[in-house]
Amino acid sequence: MKYSSAIAFSKKEDVEKIQENKLIELINYVANNSPYYKELFADNNIDPADIKSINDLSKIPFTTKDHLQNRNMDFLCVSPDKIIEYSSTSGTLGSPVTIALTENDLKRLEYNEFSSFTCADGNSEEIYQLMLTLDRQFMAGMAYYSGLRKLGAGIIRLGPGVPSLQWDTIFRLKPTAIVAVPSFIYKMILFAQEHKIDIKRTSVKKAICIGENIRNVDFSLNVIGKKITEAWDIKLYSTYASTEMQTAFTECSELKGGHTQPELIIVEVLDENNQQVEPNNIGEVTVTTLGVEGMPLIRYKTGDLCMYFNEVCKCGRTSPRLSSVIGRKKQMIKYKGTTLYPPALFEILNEMEEISDYLAEVYSNDIGTDEVLIYILPKNNSDECNRNIRANLQARLRVSPQIKYINAQELQKLQQPENVRKIVKFIDSRSV
Repeated sequence: MKYSSAIAFSKKEDVEKIQENKLIELINYVANNSPYYKELFADNNIDPADIKSINDLSKIPFTTKDHLQNRNMDFLCVSPDKIIEYSSTSGTLGSPVTIALTENDLKRLEYNEFSSFTCADGNSEEIYQLMLTLDRQFMAGMAYYSGLRKLGAGIIRLGPGVPSLQWDTIFRLKPTAIVAVPSFIYKMILFAQEHKIDIKRTSVKKAICIGENIRNVDFSLNVIGKKITEAWDIKLYSTYASTEMQTAFTECSELKGGHTQPELIIVEVLDENNQQVEPNNIGEVTVTTLGVEGMPLIRYKTGDLCMYFNEVCKCGRTSPRLSSVIGRKKQMIKYKGTTLYPPALFEILNEMEEISDYLAEVYSNDIGTDEVLIYILPKNNSDECNRNIRANLQARLRVSPQIKYINAQELQKLQQPENVRKIVKFIDSRSV
């Protein structure tokens, strides 16, 4: 399949025609090749010929994470000899899901990140330091690398962690950009301050931020975003992506939400009744992949809650934009009458100067309701520090979660369990 980044700047009616043509191709493709969708269409009396427009998608039942976990390989549309790469999800919400990619899927993935880096003002003269893993079946690491190759930019594959090595490499090879998790960027800043490293002398001008929010829904920087930019004069670009949809949405120079990629994906943002929400409202991101050969998905409910914005961006792109993830439906916490999502809790904890690091756990009590336990690495073990932490949480949450103070080694064991590639900030131990 041929791709053109010009579609992002096209008239909306022209984009819709392109998407509908690709949708018809997709429906016919899965009807002939996908064991899962063949069965779904048969069970629901769906005639592929009846799906002719984006509005007709409503005739097709949703695909969920549970479907992918329980029937993973039934989504495969090609013979095993056509698979070049096996990636997997991180397993944040249950067991990991394998996503198998063909050669064409890898080319699509390459274009996806090329388009994303271009959107974030990338060019071939830049040098990017990748502060993330490129192994352990991590699709994003592979995608960033291949997208930068297509862009023609310089690449430093340094991997995650080790602030001292990151700073040594920055001063030695002089990258102009970094790709990293925001909380790790802040750890680098703290390391630099502790070791008297003058970060104002660095060559780095921007960061592509992955895996965590840096903005509020009004596009202002959140606490971690402010902490980074107050200490380090770099421009932060937010991203949103998932392994299942094999697509990323990245901010442009306007920094007003991640641009969807209409040639690669159809995005619905749905309310509790599975109806499309109006712009500037919160809904669940639901995607239909276009151009995926190995494991395409139709109306896949990501579980991520976002707002979307439909007006033409000042950059000229007509594609809708998504806000930062407000929360995940399955991670909603009902605690003593208060509804809470982990990102909002993290924002409060990030603001508190008394806390060096943390991890939150939610579990079910004896009567089946939610309990919240926060493991905290405090700046110090004083009574004053303890009082300030508890008072702040009570004031901000209006309820008092349980707190357990632990040392750095204990927290590291919780945050970095074996065979998990992401730093864990939230554990859901609730009984199903």
